[in-house]
Amino acid sequence: MNLEHVYFVTGTAYAGKSTLVAGLAEKHGGIACRENYHEELMDSSLDPAEFPCLCYTRDLRDWHDFVRRTPDAYEAWVDGAAAECERLELRILDRISEQGKPVFVDTNVSLETLRRITDRRHVLVMLADPEISVRRFFDRPDREKQFLYRLMLEEPDPAQALENFRQCLMRVNSPERYERFLRAGFPVLLRDEHRSAAQTLALAEQIFGLDGTAAADCPESI
Repeated sequence: MNLEHVYFVTGTAYAGKSTLVAGLAEKHGGIACRENYHEELMDSSLDPAEFPCLCYTRDLRDWHDFVRRTPDAYEAWVDGAAAECERLELRILDRISEQGKPVFVDTNVSLETLRRITDRRHVLVMLADPEISVRRFFDRPDREKQFLYRLMLEEPDPAQALENFRQCLMRVNSPERYERFLRAGFPVLLRDEHRSAAQTLALAEQIFGLDGTAAADCPESI
């Protein structure tokens, strides 16, 4: 697999990854692989024996079961789904990287795999305060998030259902996970409410060397 022109953006929720990926692709005439782009392979042929976590949501009949899971079960599913997404992402990237265009990826590929398949200059970690992902989860108008919210309101004890799901979110947006990204050895952009999207894009260009900046000038954390 030739990843010479593939740039990976990873990190935590609400850090601006998909917005950045779209902006970079538009400016540099590239391909944007935005959040959940692996879903193009999520058809009926996906084997639940091979991809149990991804097929869990595909084949789920009663979505109330989704919001009733314990934090332990939710965390295990999130981690399992990420590992399965990685395999699908690498299949897609193997195909589209042959087009010769720069590819910008909001990725599920693990930090360990990224260290193995690409160099440091092709990875950017974007981080937001872990509490944001918990506090603002239902603030977005995403159809999926609002669907989950309605499900919890339909539970016999809506307040308990919402608190249980909040605990699930806290588990997968923990300070420990934040630190793992922060200390991974890749350049980091921290969420800054005072920084514009254009400024963030310019910083990412510098980190990726898309503005002609030498690798030695690449900042560790911004």
